[in-house]
Amino acid sequence: MKEKDLVLEALTGTNGYLNGHTHEEIGDDHLYTGVETPLKANAFELSNQEKKNRIAELFAEIMDVMGLDLTDDSLQGTPMRVAKMYIDEIYSGLDPANKPKVALFENKYQYNQMLVEKDITFYSNCEHHFVPIIGKAHVAYISSGKVIGLSKLNRIVQYFAKRPQVQERLTNQIALELQKILDTEDVAVIIDAKHLCVSSRGIKDDTSATVTSFYGGTFNTPEKIQELYNYINN
Repeated sequence: MKEKDLVLEALTGTNGYLNGHTHEEIGDDHLYTGVETPLKANAFELSNQEKKNRIAELFAEIMDVMGLDLTDDSLQGTPMRVAKMYIDEIYSGLDPANKPKVALFENKYQYNQMLVEKDITFYSNCEHHFVPIIGKAHVAYISSGKVIGLSKLNRIVQYFAKRPQVQERLTNQIALELQKILDTEDVAVIIDAKHLCVSSRGIKDDTSATVTSFYGGTFNTPEKIQELYNYINN
C-alpha cells in the first residue's frame, strides 16, 4: 500500500470516518484540535526548497487529474508558483524562523490605560478547505511596565494568520503570544472576518461575518469590554 493510502486509512479507518465524524462534518463544524497548530513531529526535516519542489510535483499532479494542459504557456509554471506562494507567503507562518523578533521598551510615560491597535488587516486560509479568510484584528493590552513597538502587534497578527487556520485558534494564538511577550494577563483580541468557505462555496452566504474574542485579566469585565468596543467603534 502506498504511503498516502496508509495515512488516509490511519486517519479515516476502513469506514471513511474520523473519530465518528465524516471529513465534511468536521470541516463544517469548525472543530480544531487545540491552541497549537497541528504539525507533524518531522515538519521541518525538509528544507524550504525541498518542500517547494515536492509541492510543485504534487500540485502538477492535481492539475493533471483535473484535465489541465501543463504544456500550455500559461499553466506550465503554475505548480512552482503555487509552491513558492505556499512556503514563502501565505503559509510562511508555519515556519518558526519567520516569527517576529520583538524588543520591549520601558513604559517611561507611565501610561497605565489600555493601548488599542485596531483594524489590523490580515489574510489567512481556512484549514478545512484551504480558501481565504479575510478580516481585521483589534488588539489591546495594558502595560505591566513594558511596551511593544506598534508595528510588532501587526507582525504578530500576520505571523499567526499566515498558516492554515480556524478563527478561534488564531484569536487565542495571538492573545497568548502577547501575554507571554508582555508578561501580563491584560490582553484582549477581537477578530472580525469573512470566510470564503462560507461565501464562495457551500451555503454561499456573502453577507455574514464571524467575530471571535479573547479577554484576559482586567479586560474580562463588562466595563473594560465596553471601553474597548468604544475605542474600536470610534
